[in-house]
Amino acid sequence: MPSLPSRDQFQGCLIGQAVGDALGAPYEGMPPEFIAQAGPAETIVTFPPHQTLRYTDDTQMAVGLAETLIRHGTIREAELMATFAAHYDVNRRYGFGARRLLQAHRDGEDWQALAEHHFPGGSFGNGAAMRAAPVGLFFCHDLDAVADQAAASARPTHRHPLGIDGARLIALSAAMAATMHPFDRSGFFGELTRRSQTVEFRNQLEQAVSLDPDDPSPPPFGNGIEAHRSVVSSLVVFAAAPDDFPKVLARALSLGGDVDTLAAMACALCGARVGLDRIPMHLVALLEDGPEGRDFLLKLAGRLHAARGSQSASNRD
Repeated sequence: MPSLPSRDQFQGCLIGQAVGDALGAPYEGMPPEFIAQAGPAETIVTFPPHQTLRYTDDTQMAVGLAETLIRHGTIREAELMATFAAHYDVNRRYGFGARRLLQAHRDGEDWQALAEHHFPGGSFGNGAAMRAAPVGLFFCHDLDAVADQAAASARPTHRHPLGIDGARLIALSAAMAATMHPFDRSGFFGELTRRSQTVEFRNQLEQAVSLDPDDPSPPPFGNGIEAHRSVVSSLVVFAAAPDDFPKVLARALSLGGDVDTLAAMACALCGARVGLDRIPMHLVALLEDGPEGRDFLLKLAGRLHAARGSQSASNRD
């Protein structure tokens, strides 16, 4: 079995996600044209116009997922939802659906029934995808397990096939980002296409592989909060420059729309590939460092790496 991704890669994944999330958050909902005028995006990355970068619900929910994996070594849906609720901070800019579910859990209501029926057919937002990268790292040498565990990680809040498939694709992408050396863009999109379980995503992925990675124009898949209007866009951004964190971050920011989540997803993948050492230190230094800030995330990533290493050793015994 290939070696486990390094502690630096686990830290790069969580810190990369937090940096992308936090740098994109002030521009959430803004059109690309506004960001181009305010920045452009490359300038925002080089000279962030903020003294502190504060992440949103995207990263806070990834924290809950990582803690669940450390504690149990697998996704237990009820325990995952309890962890999400324990971390829930309304000031992290949660969406309406997530706020309703998390508050229902805290109030002892039937949150599972609410998840099933709050949106017709379940939510197909990108909220399950935005938190899924740690699943891919943790199970990276078994893509079947990655797919199954990612689906389980989605179900507490997202029951629609598109919401679940979005989480599956980000987790699978994180696993391949961390272990595919050298990076094979065609193989990357081909594997995702084979493992996707929805027609919408398969069609997008088949188109994505044919795009010119050097074309700076936005991917034709959208920049919205829906999983099928953001996940593949973030994958295209990552796959165009998988070893260049500043370039991935700048291109994600330039997309506008749900830019914090687009950047969180793309930068979690890039961070999982290149590791903490290749994330610009001026961005890491600006990341908030309160109770669940930079140092907490670094330690959490180290614990996740250690837990995965212990599980691998146990499996060999």
